Amino acid sequence: MDLNDRVALVTGAGKRVGRAIALELAGAGCHVAVHYHRSRDEAEEVADAVRAMGRKATLVCGDLADASVPERLVVETVKQLGGLAVLVNNAAIYERIPLREAEAGTWERYWRINTLAPALLARAAGPIMQQWGQGCIVNLIDSYVDRPPRNLAPYLASKGALAALTRALAVELAPQVTVNGVSPGIAIFPEGYDEETRRRLIARVPLQRAGSTEQIAQAVRFLATEGDYITGQILSVDGGRSIQP
Repeated sequence: MDLNDRVALVTGAGKRVGRAIALELAGAGCHVAVHYHRSRDEAEEVADAVRAMGRKATLVCGDLADASVPERLVVETVKQLGGLAVLVNNAAIYERIPLREAEAGTWERYWRINTLAPALLARAAGPIMQQWGQGCIVNLIDSYVDRPPRNLAPYLASKGALAALTRALAVELAPQVTVNGVSPGIAIFPEGYDEETRRRLIARVPLQRAGSTEQIAQAVRFLATEGDYITGQILSVDGGRSIQP
């Protein structure tokens, strides 16, 4: 799909991977709706950077744990930027929680933000893309889904469900809309990881180095621009970690 003057909505676009995706899509020609929840200052910086590229940008704010928010974000995007061709479900919550401490509310919060919100966003965006005749949805998964470590059960359950949702949406929204996932490995380390932990994790990667947020963003751009015959797939961008025993 030619992204010149198309509109993209990127959730969690103020920081880290979301920021890189927003800027990558702007570089490909998109006008960008920059979603954030609490990171307004960072989101404004991203929007300014998009505008500096000669593209339009608008801020859309909302807590994705609220089931009324996803449809509103889509409506605001269309109203402010005139359409919607690319949806990137990047926003997620992540923290290590021992199973014994994961109460029912914990599981529900992960499910609402990491799984239900992308589903509701796709439900709202899909008909708009279908009416236009073309669209692309990309969901951010996680390479840990297939190699689960300890203390991430609620997070990985929600991401595993998102992977299944990706395939289901690909069937539901075909033939006009492609729906795929990008599954990062080490793109950017969580805050608090010491140098020894980082070295240990990199040692498990066949390519023996960490990736970058830009490489994840480039994979999203590839699926949007060159992936017209790719749908229902999960693209691992993890240096080969997912093929390790």
